[in-house]
Amino acid sequence: MRPKATVIAALGLVGALTLTGCGGSAGDANQVVYWDTSGSAESAVFSEVARECGRTGGYQVRVETVAFDQALNNYKTAAQGGQGPDVLRADVGWVSQLAQAGLIQDLSGTPLVTDTDDFLPNTLESTKFEGKTYAVPQVTDALALFYNKRKLDAAGVEPPQNWDELKAVAPKLGGENALFLNNDEYYALPFIYTHGGDLVNSDARMITVNSPETVRGVQVAKDLLDAKAARTSLDQPNSYTSMKTAFTTGETAMVIDGPWAVSEFTASQEFADPANLGIAPVPGSATPSPVGGHDYVIRQGSDATEASQKFVACMSSTAGQAKIAAELGLLPTRKSAYDDPAVAANPIVTAFRPLAATTHSRAWIPQNSELLEPLQTAYGDVLSGRKQTQAALDELAQTYQSTILTDYAKR
Repeated sequence: MRPKATVIAALGLVGALTLTGCGGSAGDANQVVYWDTSGSAESAVFSEVARECGRTGGYQVRVETVAFDQALNNYKTAAQGGQGPDVLRADVGWVSQLAQAGLIQDLSGTPLVTDTDDFLPNTLESTKFEGKTYAVPQVTDALALFYNKRKLDAAGVEPPQNWDELKAVAPKLGGENALFLNNDEYYALPFIYTHGGDLVNSDARMITVNSPETVRGVQVAKDLLDAKAARTSLDQPNSYTSMKTAFTTGETAMVIDGPWAVSEFTASQEFADPANLGIAPVPGSATPSPVGGHDYVIRQGSDATEASQKFVACMSSTAGQAKIAAELGLLPTRKSAYDDPAVAANPIVTAFRPLAATTHSRAWIPQNSELLEPLQTAYGDVLSGRKQTQAALDELAQTYQSTILTDYAKR
């Protein structure tokens, strides 16, 4: 998942996406209609791999590029009417929701689940719902600390390993320009996870977003602003754009973002020499980054089920993932893909590999995506100083229970 203007999703996304078609299923057993929700900088490569899969597999592939922020609703509407694509590139947070609604196929017992040992364990969690498998991992995401090497070298500091270190070195990096915090819910999660918090405990069916650990994590983000060790934008819809601008112009020394942002960073004058772009773990615990990414799902009722299974197997194969990783710097979900020479030579993938292997799991429940929007409001209220952290998260817990997780208990 990437954040809205980046994840409108991470969970989720890069730049403006265009809807070039959503004609849906061709009703042809030998033609796979594939909805590609990748960004404009990525879609050409995904389309190339998809069409090559069709050529080598003996079936046709029709690629339709669909705007990420429209894809979920468009898919649900189409699928409920027996239409839509045969295969959808779904955000990891959508799978359980679509499975519960009966809109995607149960892949248990198919050839697609016979080779799962090669996948990173944390990527497989998002493919399951109520003990069955409904998806195949495509790419995974992780958040990292990006830093301007020239700025840190000039200040004589190393990337901070925890938030106290950031406060200590911030004066040498321009105070609040040491770090730009994106005022977005997905970017609140590392602070929450670092301090042992979470939004919910799905096993216990308990809302934990206002637990002491979660409150402490969100408060740490606010404390960085109060200590002038970081800055943010109170204009939430444009926060991600403001963060990128501050970093790519050299105004801000560090930001927290994912591998999808690298192409935009290196397109700027500040990082025209990619060697100036440093990547380090997000300060905090060993697993502060939420697991994100995308999965392939097959529509329930597809006329091209057999061809779709072959297509998904090809797209998620080691060779398919290696091509995507080598050309786009996105993170494979297969361990074997990281051993491909072209992938191993990609410095972005190499830097992110240990981070992708240690991401923090999320609650893979149908309401997963619904938890994020109200979290954005609460996080914004805290960072702006409009509400105290405990009060904001108490209200958020009440919102969760009254409108989203009505059968969950509050702590």
